[in-house]
Amino acid sequence: MSKVRLFISTGEVSGDLQGAMLIAALRQQAAATGLDLEILALGGERMRQAGATLLADTSAIGSIGLFESLPYIWASHQIQRRVQQFLRQQPPDLVVMIDYFAPNLSLGRFLRQQFPKLPTVYYIAPQEWVWSLSPRNTQQILAVTDQLLAIFPAEAAYYQQHGAQVNWVGHPLLDRLQAAPSRAQARQQLGIAPDAMAVALIPASRQQELRYILPVMLAAARQMQAKLPQLQFWLPVSLERYWQPIQQALRQAGLEAQLVPIYQAGQPSSQTVIAAADLVLAKSGTVNLETALLNVPQVVMYRVNPLTAWIAEHLLKFSTPFVSPPNLVMMESIVPEFLQRQAQPEAIAATALELLLQPERQLQMRNHYQQMQQRLGEPGVCARAAAAILQQLQASPAATAAHLSR
Repeated sequence: MSKVRLFISTGEVSGDLQGAMLIAALRQQAAATGLDLEILALGGERMRQAGATLLADTSAIGSIGLFESLPYIWASHQIQRRVQQFLRQQPPDLVVMIDYFAPNLSLGRFLRQQFPKLPTVYYIAPQEWVWSLSPRNTQQILAVTDQLLAIFPAEAAYYQQHGAQVNWVGHPLLDRLQAAPSRAQARQQLGIAPDAMAVALIPASRQQELRYILPVMLAAARQMQAKLPQLQFWLPVSLERYWQPIQQALRQAGLEAQLVPIYQAGQPSSQTVIAAADLVLAKSGTVNLETALLNVPQVVMYRVNPLTAWIAEHLLKFSTPFVSPPNLVMMESIVPEFLQRQAQPEAIAATALELLLQPERQLQMRNHYQQMQQRLGEPGVCARAAAAILQQLQASPAATAAHLSR
């Protein structure tokens, strides 16, 4: 039997995680139906371990902002060139794009030009439904997408209104949380005493976040530790290259914290660190949803290059009511956010201590978490996404023809 070849394209740490979960579901369904599946990918180590053949590692390539993206333009361009050359010679039967807006948009345009009938699926589409700067971006996404697998109800409604073929599958974190440890299990794994007060610090999955967010977060944590000396801080390190910079930043901040190298096999996961915590200080991102689903109180912060922020606010007229996913899901402030100029250590530390020491505030946030979870769908998300992808493959005459010609 000839192989069916899928190509999956994503970047950054979160894309690598979502890609790995999808690959596991695809391989499981392929094995159940006797399908000989080959998966090529742009991604990271998790995707490779899940069974993909990596054409390039993009787990550390990603940024938010105008100037922040400059260091990655050349590397991304080189990867795009190599991948396009490879795909010309060995075209896949179907392409799955996961987030990773600009590179995937470039890849999608190339594929439409070279292989107009090649089926493409966008899973976890860019959040144009939240903060689109131009309708043109949405139209460009739709132009390179045959089917969009949405993870938020509002996302599904937005793209459907703009003419996309949309399948709402739910949020994949619901699947990941099925194997989450309890608080007691997580503390036992990390060696945290049951009655200890622990705070998880989640500052960075991108290089720019080490520069703009980490110092603020560590300064806030240091102020918290000065008022509550018994506080323990735990910081999961997502990429090996971040280990030394984070260690140096801790020394400069005068903060005692336990680093956890989650990039190493056999080490506790970020999920374990969050589950063990009484409170999480986190950058804005998917980790906020994970924290909410683990039912742990949190304070969110984000900063970009000040010039990027000024251009976005004054020239591009960019505005959004919220940035953290829990608040976006509910369209109300269920977790405190400190953004750009408001992200000051004193304010963050004061809010964090108040949340840490006031059980009624924690209860209120957890009640909001329960309401939020009901809007994310049901477990089985990756299986539904994999089924939709394989159905798209079977329904495509071009993919069937390519498959039979091998």
